[in-house]
Amino acid sequence: MPQKNVAIIVPAFNERENLAPLMEEINSVVKKDKRNYEVIIVDDGSDDRTFEEGKRLKEKYKYLKVYSHRSNLGKTEAILTGFRHSKSPVLVIMDADGQFDANDIPRLLEEIEKGYDIVTGWKQGAYQKKFVSGIYNFLSRCLFHLPIHDQNSIKALRSNVLDEIDLRKDWHRYIVALAVNKGFKVSEIKVKLRERKFGESKYTGKGRVVIGVMDLLAVKMQISLLRKPFLFFGTSGTILIVLGIFVGVYGIIQRFIYQHGYRPILYLVILLIVSGLVLFTVGFITEAVAALAENVKRLEREISERESKEDSTKNQR
Repeated sequence: MPQKNVAIIVPAFNERENLAPLMEEINSVVKKDKRNYEVIIVDDGSDDRTFEEGKRLKEKYKYLKVYSHRSNLGKTEAILTGFRHSKSPVLVIMDADGQFDANDIPRLLEEIEKGYDIVTGWKQGAYQKKFVSGIYNFLSRCLFHLPIHDQNSIKALRSNVLDEIDLRKDWHRYIVALAVNKGFKVSEIKVKLRERKFGESKYTGKGRVVIGVMDLLAVKMQISLLRKPFLFFGTSGTILIVLGIFVGVYGIIQRFIYQHGYRPILYLVILLIVSGLVLFTVGFITEAVAALAENVKRLEREISERESKEDSTKNQR
């Protein structure tokens, strides 16, 4: 069944020149499509009057909403700001640089209507950082067992996906991985990628590669290691303690049977056993933190459900 209400969230940082042509293209889609659209542009602390351009366009397009951050908080926070101000059950996350074709939006939504929770685009065409992006997506598929080729593209998703996943700074790149971890159904379609006409890419530089890899490992740790932290730390600690005992026995044999003491063996025994005990302690602490986090999430869900019930009761009155 076609989804009637859709919100297109457009994070924008120094994209003033791209907003007008982007809105013209989106408007042509809105006119042809039978769905009800709202477009939410979130200016992420731009210094090129992106916000002012958005407000100017708002007078022309009545379905457009424009919000602004006082400073640059990052794309993830811009997406969440758009999400908090949206009223639609389905969201489309689209960059403001004009590299994605708005005409692909109905195709993404058609895939959502087949029963998927999140549909991402698979970029087709020449673009910068294609090699780096290929390595990154390969690692993502290996680490998170993703049934898609591309995490970082235009995407459509049900709004409850963002309700249930935890997004930290720059983690918009892992929305698909976090959604799959929560059991949401994911699909992809091929989408057109074009060259940027105005402005410069915000994701250049070798530092972005390092940040991306570190974030990749952090996400993997959150969705796997922190599920059962004591299993990892406790097992590692046990192995080190057992190794320390074996080395200690070897040192005793050397000292009292062969009459040949070797002081570094004593240091190694101390290092192994102390390290094992430290890992055991870390395991206990992280297990307690994980349990506390689960209780907080449960309370948040209960409060949210209670507020929803109260709102529905008020509406009935």
